[in-house]
Amino acid sequence: MANPKVIIADTDINYIAPLQYKFINDYFNNIDIEVITDKLYFEEYFAVPRNAEVLIVSEDLYDSSLKRHDIKNIFLMSEQLDDGSTGDLSINKIYKYTSIVEIFREITAKCAKELAEGAVEQKETQIIVVTSASGGVGKTTVAMGLAASLADGYQRVLYINAAMMQNFQYLMDNKEPISTYDIYAKALNPTENIYIDLKSEIRHQGFAYLPAFKAALISMGIQYSIYHKIILSAKKSGDFDFIIVDTDSCFDEEKMNLIDISDKVIVVTDQSYSSVHATNNFVSNVNGISQDKYVFICNRFNTAEYNELVTPNGTLKFNISEYIANVVNRTDLEANIFSKNRDIKKISFLVM
Repeated sequence: MANPKVIIADTDINYIAPLQYKFINDYFNNIDIEVITDKLYFEEYFAVPRNAEVLIVSEDLYDSSLKRHDIKNIFLMSEQLDDGSTGDLSINKIYKYTSIVEIFREITAKCAKELAEGAVEQKETQIIVVTSASGGVGKTTVAMGLAASLADGYQRVLYINAAMMQNFQYLMDNKEPISTYDIYAKALNPTENIYIDLKSEIRHQGFAYLPAFKAALISMGIQYSIYHKIILSAKKSGDFDFIIVDTDSCFDEEKMNLIDISDKVIVVTDQSYSSVHATNNFVSNVNGISQDKYVFICNRFNTAEYNELVTPNGTLKFNISEYIANVVNRTDLEANIFSKNRDIKKISFLVM
C-alpha cells in the first residue's frame, strides 16, 4: 500500500520549514511529503491530475480548480484571522500565524483516518551524552544548543548537567540553585525513582533542565552515581523524547557508566593540538567506538587558524561529523538563537 501523500505549498520557505519538519518527525518515512515553494512550479505541478491525502496551501497559491484533483483534505492557510469559514465545506481554513504545533494538531486530527497508516509509534526516550576529552572546547554550549534545537523541533527535552561541581547556571535566566532541603536529603540516599522526587524542581528555558546543586557533590556527600539514577528514572517516566547529559571532561568509571546507558555520544573537540591529542587518547581508551553511537564535533572552527585536524603529520583516530563555526560562549542563554543556528541544527538531525 502506498504511503499517504502530504503536499505543502507556500512561497514563504521560512514558514514551511518547521511544518515540514513536524511532519517528517512524527511520520518519518511513512508518508510521502511534497514541498512546493515556487509559484510557477506549483501551476505546472497541478496542470495534470494529482491525488493526495492532504494539501496545505497558502491563499496566494490557492485556486478553486484544485478541487478537481483527487485530494481528500485541503487546508487553506489564511493570513486573516476569522471564523475559519470558507463557504465551501470541502475546504478547511486555518489562520496561518497560529503556532505550528496547533496547526499540525488540527490538520492531523481532521485527517486522522487518512494519515493513520503513516503514524510512527512512540519512540523510547533517547539518552544523548555530550562530552569532551579536554576542557574549554565549548561542550556545555553545544549541549545546551542541541537541547534548544531539539526543543524548537517540538521534542520534549531534559538537560542534565552531570558535573561533580556544576558551573552552568550562569547561562540560565534563573541562576539560583536547588534550595529545597528535602531534595538534598533524598539525594543523599537516592532511590531508583529519584527523578520523581526531583520533578518539582525542574525548570524550563525553551527546554526542561535540572537546576544546579548548591555545592559540589563531594562537599555535600552526594555520590556521583545520582546522575545515573536520575537519567534512568527520567527515561522510565516517559516525560521526555531526549535527555541531554552534559558530562565532565574527564575519563573515569562514572563517565563510562553514563556512556554505557546512552544511545548517542557526542564528543566535542576543537582544532587545537591539545584538544585533538586529548580526543585521540580518549578514543584509544574506549572499547568499541562505533559510528552509529559516537559523533565527533569540531566546535569553534576557524579556517584562518591552525587546524590540527588536517595536519599531514597527525594521525586521527576519529572522524569529524560536523563543524560548528559560530557558536561562542555567552553571558546568557537565548534558546531561540541557539535553536536557529544552522550548525547546531545539523547535529540535532544526527541524533534524531
